[in-house]
Amino acid sequence: MMGDTIVMSLAGADTSRAEATERLGLLFDTHNGRLYNLARRLTRSAEEARDAVQDTFLRAARSPQSIPWGMPHEEAWLVRVLINICKDGWRKQAVRSRMAAVPPPAIDRGGAEAELVARSTIWRALESLPPRRRAILVMYEIEGAAIPAIAQLLGVRAVTVRWHLSVGRRELARVIGKAT
Repeated sequence: MMGDTIVMSLAGADTSRAEATERLGLLFDTHNGRLYNLARRLTRSAEEARDAVQDTFLRAARSPQSIPWGMPHEEAWLVRVLINICKDGWRKQAVRSRMAAVPPPAIDRGGAEAELVARSTIWRALESLPPRRRAILVMYEIEGAAIPAIAQLLGVRAVTVRWHLSVGRRELARVIGKAT
């Protein structure tokens, strides 16, 4: 059924249906793993990550003519779409969490429970950051991406990425300090 939706949405594209379908298949085969890994680090669960990647490829299927050609360009486009989808989710989640603000649990410094609480505290701290800053911190600190690569993927200058990292680290330290 999902394949039918994609094929129907390609009918108005500039390229032929078969070419667009083949290109989307190649894009999926090439970039699905990378996008899932990034989405997994930007979302709270594997299910949310799969949904974000699926939404990314659905957007690509709706307008395949807008995807640039060439490996670094198409990957950058897909990453930007994925991050925008995650930003939308973060905004929705921020509204929900403001409506039901719950104080953080007390931190116990030992055992598996402490690890779970620490992870929860870090996720809450990350959620408090603006979407772009959060994405940059996750790509740099968790995924280990280089600053020039992040800048290229997001279409910004390296100095902007460094600024977001600096400000984001300070904001995380402040939020985590309040939670403990």
